[in-house]
Amino acid sequence: MSRIRVVVTGLGTAVRGLDTPEELLGDRRPGGVPADPVDRLTGRGLRYKDRATKLAMVAGREALAAAGLIGADGAPTVPGDSVGTVVSTNFGNVDTVCETVETIARDTYLGTSPMLLPATSSNVVASWLAITHGLRGANLTLCNGRTSGLDAVNWARLLIGAGRVERALVVGVEPDNPAVRHLAPGQGEFFDGAAALALESAGSVAARGVRPLAELGPYARRAEHTRAVADVRRREPRAVGLWCVPEHPEGIRAPGASLGVVPGSRVHDLSELLGPSSGALGVLQCVTGTAWLAGAAPDEADAVVLASAGTGDTGQDDAAAALILTPAGSA
Repeated sequence: MSRIRVVVTGLGTAVRGLDTPEELLGDRRPGGVPADPVDRLTGRGLRYKDRATKLAMVAGREALAAAGLIGADGAPTVPGDSVGTVVSTNFGNVDTVCETVETIARDTYLGTSPMLLPATSSNVVASWLAITHGLRGANLTLCNGRTSGLDAVNWARLLIGAGRVERALVVGVEPDNPAVRHLAPGQGEFFDGAAALALESAGSVAARGVRPLAELGPYARRAEHTRAVADVRRREPRAVGLWCVPEHPEGIRAPGASLGVVPGSRVHDLSELLGPSSGALGVLQCVTGTAWLAGAAPDEADAVVLASAGTGDTGQDDAAAALILTPAGSA
């Protein structure tokens, strides 16, 4: 069976102070007190949704609309069962879970709300995205540490490649709230937002007559960062124009650093821009890389983007992942 090519057709973000995915390429944190992206949501049914779900709904809707997969009413423009949903989040609805546990400890299960209990499911974010937009394809959530975002992008590719779906919405989301800060103290200013990709098979794109923004290249998950990067670089040796690096890449710019150095590439550390983003990082990197490819200068037209997450070889994580994005339509 021939390999099915998977491309990016839509991007979405829900990040304070950033209005477009292209702004992720900046090098400064948003200043002032920017508007909350959740304020873009209107209508009924928001009361019992946690913050992670609301952030994901904003970014997901934006990516689906940009790809032309939903109309102005939010309903799918393609068969709903042809679109899957993959979410990456390590903290997700932890605020709802903690609140429920505290309520049961204080008042027993009789004190819980029948409206709130379903929201304690670890798959609640992906479920609400699917319910809201009528996406009836495969639906799953990854909670896999710092590699989770890149893992989610690859799992969406596998679903498309296996013929389970023709298209997939991938969302990386993490909230910043007291429950998260309690569970992960000392992390500084947390990322509070979401990023989303609409992925499709090349055949789907051709049939719909839309223009892809980028193509998914090699992916690897290994025990060590250097091995993951070496694996994808071996399979895609073209020059790296943009390298989205892991969180806390101590010494990454130093010659011989344990994370490895990709000569000639622009190093972009999203954790410096947005703070620790945990399971959202890999999706943020892919959104950033796609935006870079879409606006690449003529002399960068054949360059690729390297995204890497996790620092297994430094002892901070149990594994590392790397994924390459290539220009749309490239060989």
